[in-house]
Amino acid sequence: MQTTSTVLIVDDEPTGRETMEALLIGHGYHLVFASNGPEALAQAVQLTPDLILLDVMMPVMDGFEVCRRLRADPVLAEVPVVMVTALDDQESRLRGIEAGADDFISKPFHRAELRARVRTITRLNRYRRLLAERARFEWVVEQAESGFVIVDEQGRVQYANRQACLYLSLPPSWYDPTTSSENEIQTFLALARKHYRCEPPEAWERWPGDPGDAGNQQLSGGDQDAGPDQPLRYLVKPETSTSHAVWLQVDTFDLPAGSGTGLLVRLRDVTTQMTRQRQIWSFHSIISHKLATPLSGLISSLYLLTTGEISLQLPTEAKEYADIAMQSAQRLQRDVQTIRNYLKLSDRACSGGDYLLADIPQTIEQVRRESGVETVCLSGHESLEPTWLALSQHAVEELFRQVLENARKFHPTHTPTVDISFSSSQAPSHAPSHGDAVCIRIRDDGMTLSPEQLATRGCPITRPKRTSAGKCLGWGLG
Repeated sequence: MQTTSTVLIVDDEPTGRETMEALLIGHGYHLVFASNGPEALAQAVQLTPDLILLDVMMPVMDGFEVCRRLRADPVLAEVPVVMVTALDDQESRLRGIEAGADDFISKPFHRAELRARVRTITRLNRYRRLLAERARFEWVVEQAESGFVIVDEQGRVQYANRQACLYLSLPPSWYDPTTSSENEIQTFLALARKHYRCEPPEAWERWPGDPGDAGNQQLSGGDQDAGPDQPLRYLVKPETSTSHAVWLQVDTFDLPAGSGTGLLVRLRDVTTQMTRQRQIWSFHSIISHKLATPLSGLISSLYLLTTGEISLQLPTEAKEYADIAMQSAQRLQRDVQTIRNYLKLSDRACSGGDYLLADIPQTIEQVRRESGVETVCLSGHESLEPTWLALSQHAVEELFRQVLENARKFHPTHTPTVDISFSSSQAPSHAPSHGDAVCIRIRDDGMTLSPEQLATRGCPITRPKRTSAGKCLGWGLG
């Protein structure tokens, strides 16, 4: 919305327009001019001014006709129109009122009176527009599928849309300023804990965080997911015998400048996504364990058929089929093992160790040789020494192994150049320790993942569509 009031001055006489300009210029208005009725209507349609100063006596189309046409336009019907006229008789004023004029200024006019009239009318019109925009905004928010809550600096709920009231079990008349005292207004956290379990607990320790900190996003027009430093917070209603589990993702946004202090809280129902992800995790875990035992027996039997004395007794064609079966079984075993390693890693079974960052060159070199990647460039790690990572040696090796193997698979020539850089950064507010953190950035010169594939980057195991580069299990590069 524009911040400067636009005033359209309509007068067929140049001296009249110049006089108005001299009186109003320098008072914070955006002045535009029209010399006749048709031009005034065209300017009004294009600009939707905050005020029209309309001369009555004009050739071709007088001010009365211009005013009638303005009032017939749904967009311009509410634009204030002040008629400037030398006619001081009652009949002319009645014609102006019937045409839809809001006020009259008689020529010759008093300078101070003209400025006061213009200032008052533009201010009232601006308030009217603000109220109309607010009403439109509230209507849109009330229809939203997400819940929106505005909280003040003390975390007390100041506004909740229809969906938020449903999530938080608030009655429609939950907040009535005429009857509710300041102490009766509940905090968002108290309402949330009344009906949900706050997960993960460490992410809620500093709720809602300091205004303007990295944990709060800036409010924008687009829909956003939690940023890299935004704590992932959920409100969870466990499954019962009569209802399914409910997962609400809680995101916070700093209010725009000039909107006062506090935060906007968005509640998104992510039950479907969370249920699907948990089902995928469970499925992968069950499958990987279920396949491990029969695969071992299968490979052992095939090993005897392909390398033992039995293989010498097999016909040539049977020996070829046994070799093919052995290769396929070994490939399946590697995939299953990759899934198991990923599940262990993602489940933080390997976290909590002490890995010295000074050992990273040796670890990367070992993984590079095993994965078949020719070129890996390291940078930044020397400036961080001595630094300990809360990961085990196995966790670090597995992380880089999955990334490098998939970088090689998906490179057009299977010869990627991988750059790994290290830098220090402040740990997110929801981290168990609020000290320094190490940021590891990995880039390669291979293929780029599509937006659809990037959207699944948090899923346990994903397989992009078939390409000439192969298939991916576990972590990979975009």
